[in-house]
Amino acid sequence: MPAPTTPPLSTDASSVRTRPGGWPAVIAVTAGIFAIVTTEILPIGLLTPIGDTFGISDGTAGLMMTLPGILAAVAAPTVTVTTGRVDRRRMLCALILLLALANFLAAAAPGYWLMLVSRVLVGLVIGAFWSIGSGLAARLVPAAQAGRATAVIFSAVPLGSVLGVPAGTLLGQLVGWRAAFAVTGVLTLAVFAALVVSVPSLPPQHVTRLSVLRDLLGTARVRGALAVTFLIVTAHFGTYTYVTPFLADVTHTGPRTITLFLLAYGAAGILGNFLAGTWAGRAPRGTFATAAALIAAATLLLPVLGTAKSGALVLLLLWGTAYGAVPVCSQMWFVTAAPHRPEAASVLFTSSFQATFSLGALAGGAVVDASSTAVVMTLGGVVATLAAVVMLRPRRQVPGPSRV
Repeated sequence: MPAPTTPPLSTDASSVRTRPGGWPAVIAVTAGIFAIVTTEILPIGLLTPIGDTFGISDGTAGLMMTLPGILAAVAAPTVTVTTGRVDRRRMLCALILLLALANFLAAAAPGYWLMLVSRVLVGLVIGAFWSIGSGLAARLVPAAQAGRATAVIFSAVPLGSVLGVPAGTLLGQLVGWRAAFAVTGVLTLAVFAALVVSVPSLPPQHVTRLSVLRDLLGTARVRGALAVTFLIVTAHFGTYTYVTPFLADVTHTGPRTITLFLLAYGAAGILGNFLAGTWAGRAPRGTFATAAALIAAATLLLPVLGTAKSGALVLLLLWGTAYGAVPVCSQMWFVTAAPHRPEAASVLFTSSFQATFSLGALAGGAVVDASSTAVVMTLGGVVATLAAVVMLRPRRQVPGPSRV
C-alpha cells in the first residue's frame, strides 16, 4: 500500500522551478557534497598520524569515522523533519558554515576529545545536507536535464576520494594533518560563498513528516533497500576505513605511495560512478550485485595478493570502480521504492547509509585491534559476498523497487 502523501506547499510548477542558469547552482551543491565527503573520509588517509599525535590505536582513531555516521543517521530524519518548512537554500548555507567550523575545530584540537566533538558536527551536517541536497537536481535545472544534474551531484562522492582525500593526505604528510583540516575549512567557506551567489530560493514543496517516513519503512521495497544497503556499506567501510594501515603494514608501502594508491582508487571510483549511472537505469539490480561481487573479490584477495604493491594497486582499482557504483545504485533503489516522495526517500537513504557506515567502521576497528587489517579485509569480503547473493535471489523472495 503506497504511503500517504502530504499535500504540496505549492502546486504551481513555476514556483518549484528555478530561473534559467541552474547549472551554477548544481555545481555549488556538488561542491558542497564534495566538501562534506572530503571532510568525512579525510581521516582515512591521516589515521596513523592523528593516532600518533594523540597516542591512540588505529581502532580508537577509527571513531573519527564512526561518530559522523551515527550522528548523520540521526540528523537525516530529525533535521529534515524539524526544518521541513524552512527554505532549502538557507538550510544548505547554514549547514555548510557548520562544516567549516568543524574543520577548523579539528585543525586546532588540543586533544582527541575536541577532534571527536568536531566529528559530531560533521555528522550533523552530513545527515541534513545529503537529505536535502541530493534530491534538488530536478528543481535546479529543466526537467530534461535533471538526470544529468543528479549524476553530477553524485559525482562529488568519488571526487572526494580522488581529489579531496589524496590531496589532504599529501598535505598532511608535507605540513601536518592539522593543515589538511584547515585548508578543507577554507574550501568549505568558498563553497558557502558559491551557494549564496548561485542557489535561488527553494521553498519546500512537501513537508517530510515522521509519519511519512514510518509509512515508507512499512513497504517491502524500502525494506529491501535497507537490507542491501546495510550489507554492502558494512562490507565497504568496515574495510576501507583501515586500508591505510593495511597498505603500510601488509603491503609495506610508504606514505607517498599510499597517497598515489588512494588517488588511483578515487579515479576508479569516478569511472564506476558514471558507469553505474548508465547501466543502473537499464539493469539496477544486476549493476548493484556486480558492484557487491567486485568489492567482495577485491577485499578477499587483498590479504593474498596485496602483499605486493602491484597486486594491491590492481585490487584497489577494482574496488574503487565497484564502490563508485554503490551510492548511485542504493539511492536509485530507495527513490524507485518511493517515487512520489523523493526527499523522504533521500532521508531514508542517507540515514541508513550513514548508520551502516558508522557500524562498519566500528566493527572494523574492533577486528583490527583484536587481530589484524588482513582479517578485517577477509571478513568484509564475506559480507560483500552475502550482499551480492541477496541481490541476486529471485525477486519474490527479496522484494525490491520496481525494475530492480
